[in-house]
Amino acid sequence: MGTCLFCDIAAGKIPCTEVHGDDDFLAFRDIDPKAPTHILVIPRGHVSGLSDLQDADQDMAGRLVLTASRIATAEGLDQAGYRFVINCGRDGGQTVDHLHLPILGGRAFGWPPG
Repeated sequence: MGTCLFCDIAAGKIPCTEVHGDDDFLAFRDIDPKAPTHILVIPRGHVSGLSDLQDADQDMAGRLVLTASRIATAEGLDQAGYRFVINCGRDGGQTVDHLHLPILGGRAFGWPPG
């Protein structure tokens, strides 16, 4: 595996504006936000993307969503609403090959999103 931007952020090699951190996950503000609130929640352990999850990752994946939900509530997004997005692969819009769950909020979103 080559260098992973999000692994370097999780390891503290690259600075970020941290919103939440624990032994398993790191959440930080996106440097190119697509909404007034745009937070990325990543597992500290490297997983390339959603398609790479294995059966053994079920617990981690569930805790990733719960962690993101709690962060959205702590940010006050639960009142008006927010969006979770997980992009998968190049055509799906994934630009960093490390699983990340973006939390977007602070404005109304339309549909379809793309």
